Amino acid sequence: MKIVVLDGHTANPGDLSWAELEAMGDLTVYPRTAPDETVARACHAEILLTNKVVVGRNEINQLPHLQYIGVLATGYNVVDLAAARERGIIVTNVPAYSTESVAQMVFAHLLSVTNHTEHYAHENRRGRWSGSSDFCYWDTPLTELSGKTMGIVGLGNIGRRVAQIALAFGMEVKALTSKPANALPEGLHKASLHEILSTSDVVSLHCPLTADTHHLVNRETLGMMKRTAILINTGRGPLVDNHAVSEALSSGSLYAYCADVLAEEPPQADNPLLHLSNAYITPHIAWATIDARRRLLQTAIQNVRSFLNGHPENVV
Repeated sequence: MKIVVLDGHTANPGDLSWAELEAMGDLTVYPRTAPDETVARACHAEILLTNKVVVGRNEINQLPHLQYIGVLATGYNVVDLAAARERGIIVTNVPAYSTESVAQMVFAHLLSVTNHTEHYAHENRRGRWSGSSDFCYWDTPLTELSGKTMGIVGLGNIGRRVAQIALAFGMEVKALTSKPANALPEGLHKASLHEILSTSDVVSLHCPLTADTHHLVNRETLGMMKRTAILINTGRGPLVDNHAVSEALSSGSLYAYCADVLAEEPPQADNPLLHLSNAYITPHIAWATIDARRRLLQTAIQNVRSFLNGHPENVV
C-alpha cells in the first residue's frame, strides 16, 4: 500500500514519529508540497494524507490509484468531497484533537491583554523594576476578569470548553448557538448576536466558516461593540474583516483584537494587524502543542488503520 503525506512538517516537525504509519505500507513523507507538485508526488498513492495542501477535483482526477484521503486537521475544506465521492474515495478528518489547546490559547491571549505579563517581563529585563522607587509599578491598565461578560459565538467543543473556563474565572457567559436554551450547560445564557456584541466585555469566535459567517465581524457589527471590548478569533481568519478591525483598533472604537488566525496565511508583511500595539497576533499555533499534535497523529494513524481493516472511522 503506497502512502503519501503531502505536508507533514507542521504536524510533525521531527518531535513525533511516523513509525506506526510506516508499518502499514510504503510511506513517503514530504515536509511541504507546492500546488504544482501535488499530482506528481501523489500519482501512485493509494492513501494520501494532507493538512493544508489542496486536493481538489483537478488533482483527484489525475490520481488513478487513490482510495483514501486523510485530512490532518478537523476542517476538511481542502478536499473536494463531491469529486472524492464520485470516485468512491473515503475522506476522513481528525475531530476534537485540539479542544484543550485552543481553549488555552483563548485565555493566553485574553490574559495578555488584561495583565500584560510579556510587557512587564520585558521591562524588567531592562532593569526597570530594579530601579523602581516603590516595591511595584505599573503603566498599563490591569483588569480583573471576574464579573466581566464573555460572549461566545459558536458552542461546539472548543466554545463549550472556553465557556467552562470563563465560568471558572467568575465571568458571565453568553452564547450564540443553535442549541435550545434548556440544553445549555449550567451557567450559560443563550443570546442573539446583537446582544452578545453590544453587552460583552470579551467576544470569542468559535463558529464554522460558512457563507453566512464570512466577515461576521465587519464595520457594522464592530459598531455594536463596546469601545472597551476585546475581540478574540481562534476560529477561522475570514470570520473577521481584517481591514474593518484595523480601522476600529486605530480609532479606539475597539480596545484589543487577539487572533491566532488570519484570512491570508502567512500574511503579507504590510498587514496592519501585525504592527498595531493593540493587536495580539499569533501564527496559527493554538492547535500546535505537542499534546494536541500527538493526539492528531494518533487519530490520523488510527483512521488509516481502520480504513485498511474495512471499518473506516471519522468519515466526512
